[in-house]
Amino acid sequence: MKTWILTTGNNISQLLELAVGETVAVVVGDAPITGVDQIIRLPLPENMPAEALAPAVVQQVTATADDLILAVDAPAERTFAGAVAARLDAVYLHGLTEVSGHTAKLSRYSNLTLQSVAWEGPAVAVVEGGKPVTDLASAPETTVETPLQYQAQITAATDTGTGVNLPAAERIVGVGRGFAAEEDLQLARDFAAAIGAEVGCSRPIVEGAGWMDRDSYIGVSGHTISPEIYFPVGLSGQVHHLAGVENSKTIVAINEDETANIFTVADYGVVGDLYQILPELTAALGEA
Repeated sequence: MKTWILTTGNNISQLLELAVGETVAVVVGDAPITGVDQIIRLPLPENMPAEALAPAVVQQVTATADDLILAVDAPAERTFAGAVAARLDAVYLHGLTEVSGHTAKLSRYSNLTLQSVAWEGPAVAVVEGGKPVTDLASAPETTVETPLQYQAQITAATDTGTGVNLPAAERIVGVGRGFAAEEDLQLARDFAAAIGAEVGCSRPIVEGAGWMDRDSYIGVSGHTISPEIYFPVGLSGQVHHLAGVENSKTIVAINEDETANIFTVADYGVVGDLYQILPELTAALGEA
């Protein structure tokens, strides 16, 4: 039995936790990969989107009926996973949390509920990648040069994404509807920079206001996070958001409404105006 890992980066810690048997990583690009038994590397030409190598990825995955194919939940990797699943006529799983043979548990609605499934043949699963893995043993590596069927040149991008890996972040500042204007989010970004944190947000900031990228959404249908410390600022704490942050080690909430639901899960709470509190915190950290 083998576990195949499809990736363009090294944020594969959670994939390694789910892996069973021999692990083979099919890597598109030059990301350093450790912790697997074998690496098949597909070089990525300059100005070529990783998705263009999906046919080459498919050729490298010679999975048998008992094999598991795992991919990081990211745009390119989802493309690889879909192509491999179609080629192998394999079951496609999303939200995998546990696997044993041909049975698994799948997270639904950011762990609000779990679904048990069973199948025959190989399975392809897309999961949050987790943290970067760079400190484990290296593996034998084979580089496969693949002739591309077409050439692509990237000249412009309308939505480049945030490039932030929230599931791997140790510190996160979350922003909600307590911010009155898009430009005010700079207060949160300044605070995050002062503490070495990433910035995420609640659903309305993405889908209602359109102030932040979809990759920044924390909660149901977004990212599930588990940082060492999470600062929800101006966030009311609706259930769809709380489902994505429940694994945070420490939650420090800032909200002017003392009855806000976010305080029911917070380890520490600050009741007050974020427009006053955030600049003061950032300034104090700069003086420390």
